[in-house]
Amino acid sequence: MATNITWHPNLTYQERSELINQKGATIWLTGLSASGKSTIACALEQLLLKEKVTAYRLDGDNIRFGLNKDLGFSEQDRVENIRRIAEVSKLFADSCSIAVTSFISPYREDRDKARELHVNSNLKFIEVFVDVPLEVAEKRDPKGLYKKAREGVIKDFTGISAPYEAPIKPEIHIRTDLLSVEESALQIYNYLKEHNVL
Repeated sequence: MATNITWHPNLTYQERSELINQKGATIWLTGLSASGKSTIACALEQLLLKEKVTAYRLDGDNIRFGLNKDLGFSEQDRVENIRRIAEVSKLFADSCSIAVTSFISPYREDRDKARELHVNSNLKFIEVFVDVPLEVAEKRDPKGLYKKAREGVIKDFTGISAPYEAPIKPEIHIRTDLLSVEESALQIYNYLKEHNVL
């Protein structure tokens, strides 16, 4: 733990929101590998930006090239991965940006902690369950990860040799085997409009 540190306050969230005329929030997409999280996150980010809403996408793979490049895929590393992303997305939300995260985030407890972090700072946290049957995800398998997991090449692979704890009460539930990418992104966008985030 760091010691001899002091929090330096500046503008409040409310002051910042009024100055830039935007509210912040974190849109947390969770689901199996190949469920469509990253594709939907890209589409949503583009939709928000076209509407002149400041948004930024935090993608599971992309983050591991930088901020979390020191982490593997053990349970302990996955927990730390999500803890860091929760903190970063909270900073984006506090800056009155829309953070769009796309992480498998397999453990319910970790997602609940991410939510609590936002709620304790009076920031919106919107959990989106990007749901797809396992057999559909395996059939898509764009990176060939399920095949490697079935062959035992990849250990601790979510949905095969490691658990995925589906959300119990997500704000948004999307079935990507039934909806297109555009329809999925629009469902989230409409939720934000209906709930006065935008």
